[in-house]
Amino acid sequence: MKDIINKKECGWKSIDESKKNEIFAFADSYIKFLNSSKTEREANRNIIKTLNENGFQDINEMTSLKAGDKVYLNNRGKSVFAAVIGHQKLTDGVNIIGAHIDSPRLDLKPNPVYEDAHLALFKTHYYGGIKKYQWTTIPLAIHGVVVKPDKEKIEVNIGEDDNDPIFTITDILPHLAQKQYEKKIGEAINGESLNLIIGSIPDKENDSVKENILKLLNQKYGIVEVDFYSSELEIVPAFKARDLGFDRSMIASYGQDDRVCAYSLLESIISVHTMDITSIAIFSDKEEIGSYGNTGMYSEMFDQFMNQLLDKTDENIVGALNKVYCHSKMLSADVGCGVDPNYQDVSELNNSSYIGYGVEINKYTGSRGKSGASDANAEFVAYVRNIFEKNSIIYQVSELGKVDIGGGGTIAYILANKGMDVIDCGVPVISMHSPYEVTSKYDIYSAYLAYKAFFESNEKITY
Repeated sequence: MKDIINKKECGWKSIDESKKNEIFAFADSYIKFLNSSKTEREANRNIIKTLNENGFQDINEMTSLKAGDKVYLNNRGKSVFAAVIGHQKLTDGVNIIGAHIDSPRLDLKPNPVYEDAHLALFKTHYYGGIKKYQWTTIPLAIHGVVVKPDKEKIEVNIGEDDNDPIFTITDILPHLAQKQYEKKIGEAINGESLNLIIGSIPDKENDSVKENILKLLNQKYGIVEVDFYSSELEIVPAFKARDLGFDRSMIASYGQDDRVCAYSLLESIISVHTMDITSIAIFSDKEEIGSYGNTGMYSEMFDQFMNQLLDKTDENIVGALNKVYCHSKMLSADVGCGVDPNYQDVSELNNSSYIGYGVEINKYTGSRGKSGASDANAEFVAYVRNIFEKNSIIYQVSELGKVDIGGGGTIAYILANKGMDVIDCGVPVISMHSPYEVTSKYDIYSAYLAYKAFFESNEKITY
């Protein structure tokens, strides 16, 4: 008889030493991915490299598609769509899993360079939901591109190599911080104070630190100050992803929201064999700022990819795209909130996730009265449960904190609006959106297994 009580157990208890070694090896590869994918452009590049190494081809190079073909679309170097074509018609529905590869960070302003108090600094504009005070007094690196009007593109990556300089944002010393102490924590550091120190030696000719720094940048990169207009330079933590804990059971790193799900998804899509149903992976951009723009999920670029699939499988008749969407099933692969032992009061513990207890399902996100949520139907929740339970995948079902505390969202509702069944499914994280997030190696591997099993499922949902 099946247990009538829902007993949650730590996933580590159910595995042997061989499986533990397998999980740790998977985590080692993930750490390498994190350390080389600190921006959406870098993640995009690594994803496409892995896809190419595993038999995927650029869809624009294919004139037709058949079962077994593996294709991808590179959207402006910032998002990727990949597919493994199945035997069934696309209009009968496809299995989709979508993650995002952007993370909260600081961007340089268009006119970033200035001098004050005999120091040269960069002005920044934060991207996504951050706690501003967490970005002060830590080592920071600069990643990105500068594109000149003649189309020359200059790659920038400073602060990661041990021989590189790093950068930092200062904070006031406690001896003089009385006024700061009186402010609310969200107001203690304001956005215009997130200025990056980049130099202190003045130019010998005119005593300008700013000009000396611009000369150094010109010598190294061949750029002048006006070239910052057409740059995308991102400020990210300079420290590496590392094993966490005496038992090495966890990973601490910047950017795990949502590259932890993106990596698990990447490993699952490259391991998919030809199935009856087509498998599609989405690696999107701009989720942290609402999924807007031509690399975010609100753009029609995913529709363009799907139309190309329909064209090249000779299925693209009037209404075909809508038919695909209405018959499709999706996991929105985004992280959830793991219970933090230091801040348990924001979680309703009976409906929360614990790290090390498996992949997390969120039936709905949104805030307070489910505002902005994609609320999955019970039939689809049962469908996903059946997949996981048949494949012995440990999972947990949770919400994002207590009802009236706050909330959040993912790309789930954007795809649900197209007519498909969607539910959030990802890895629980502690210290989400901070410069150093925490995940469990067990949960990361569970997400990989969950995504792979979802791709391989072809059962029908009965309503």
